[in-house]
Amino acid sequence: QVSVLYFARSAELAGLRCETLSVPREITSLQLWEEIVKVHPRLALIRDQVIFAVRQEYVLLGDQLLVLQPGDEVAIIPPISGG
Repeated sequence: QVSVLYFARSAELAGLRCETLSVPREITSLQLWEEIVKVHPRLALIRDQVIFAVRQEYVLLGDQLLVLQPGDEVAIIPPISGG
């Protein structure tokens, strides 16, 4: 189980700011994103704009294999506009 944290637009689309999800221990970053989108399909709207962080390290969506530990944090961070 991992803690998924949603920020800004991703929190709006998911309807919450955090939750715990059960995912495979070994999973690629893209598969992890797909698991999250299964639970919150509206997140698919920001797929190409989102920054993904696992254990506070940025991760590209792709084939990178992640080995997750129980309680790891996964953050979904949409683009932040400056001003």
